[in-house]
Amino acid sequence: MPADRILDRLRAAGHPADSVRVAGEGDSIAGVPARYVAVPRDTAQAAALLRAAAELDLAVTFRGGGTRQDWGNPPRRLDLILDTTALAGVVEHAAGDLITVVRAGTRLDTLASVLAGAGQQLALDAPLPGGTVGGAVATNAAGPRRMLYGTPRDLLIGVTLVRADGVVARAGGKVVKNVAGYDLGKLVTGAYGTLGLVTEAAFRLHPLPAAAAYVARPVDDLVEAGRLAATVRGAQLVPAALEVDAPPDGPATMTVLLEGAPAGVAVRADAARRLLGVGATVTSGPPDGWGHPPWRPGDIGLRLTAALSGVPRLLADARAAAERHGLPLALRGSAGVGVLYAGLPGTADPEAVAGLVDALRAATAAAAGHTVVLTAPAPVRQRVDLWGPVDGLALMRRVKQRFDPDARLAPGRFVGGI
Repeated sequence: MPADRILDRLRAAGHPADSVRVAGEGDSIAGVPARYVAVPRDTAQAAALLRAAAELDLAVTFRGGGTRQDWGNPPRRLDLILDTTALAGVVEHAAGDLITVVRAGTRLDTLASVLAGAGQQLALDAPLPGGTVGGAVATNAAGPRRMLYGTPRDLLIGVTLVRADGVVARAGGKVVKNVAGYDLGKLVTGAYGTLGLVTEAAFRLHPLPAAAAYVARPVDDLVEAGRLAATVRGAQLVPAALEVDAPPDGPATMTVLLEGAPAGVAVRADAARRLLGVGATVTSGPPDGWGHPPWRPGDIGLRLTAALSGVPRLLADARAAAERHGLPLALRGSAGVGVLYAGLPGTADPEAVAGLVDALRAATAAAAGHTVVLTAPAPVRQRVDLWGPVDGLALMRRVKQRFDPDARLAPGRFVGGI
């Protein structure tokens, strides 16, 4: 079909017509340019656009704030970007029940300001300015406080989802039974937009803490950092976060975040300072880099996971592997839940990176975890399987087939080319 007729059809579905346009120079996903961009204003309009895209056999990828568009594989094909930034705002805030329903394009920092007026929070760290609710759900991204509060998958209690064929499904929240027997919320969280478009999400909230203290101590090596992490986990401190920050050179830092009532935080902070030992300090604000990934745009970013018992060994093995391959590896992340992030310069030799990724996958597998390359320049993407081996891939393919039988939603972005 000629391009002008496709555009007319999309504009008819996305009425008003100015909600659909020809893609511009910056309208790409992981380096793949799109042909068209649509900006729906509500669930009904998003459903109409996806129905039209299905009839036209267009490949669609969703975009929110764009803060993690370089994560995952580039789409195999891309016709239409469905931009969610106009799907913004709080639908409902039941403060007495600690629940909110919010549209997917809502920025996390904007939502935080709204909820703070009621002394409440959606307990997700948002280190990347402009990140949206939908993006957090799509990637299941969480920061240091995941140790206490969990991830988007844990906080999500309901979703409104538009399927690839434009059918709207609702699950969780005030709905008694999930659609087709699936727990849609957990299913779509972390699926990188390959199963459908989340237009609204319902979350469980928490009260804002009255006080916070950061107890930090520099450590000479990662073996000691792992030992301290295990010591803190075994104490009765109830930390909100337990972070290790290990730059490629220089000492690492172990930081404990404590939240709660002022008197209780003060007592626990003093206990944590004594537990961490000589050199530990207490501050009211976070250290530099807190919650931010240890890489810059254009660099290589990885996520390493491990069982808690394997964290000390993984820290040491990761650093040793980087030294063997002659690469400056920065490590930062939660020693309290076994989720670490690693960064390498984008100019690193792809062959050396591939060798290090293999070594890290062996190390995380030995610790009952995985290594995923979240973002990397094209030469590294061409050399490395970003996702690596994943259990349950056959089941994931069957779920994808049920939700998107024509494989038109973010094709190839997710694990195994899903």
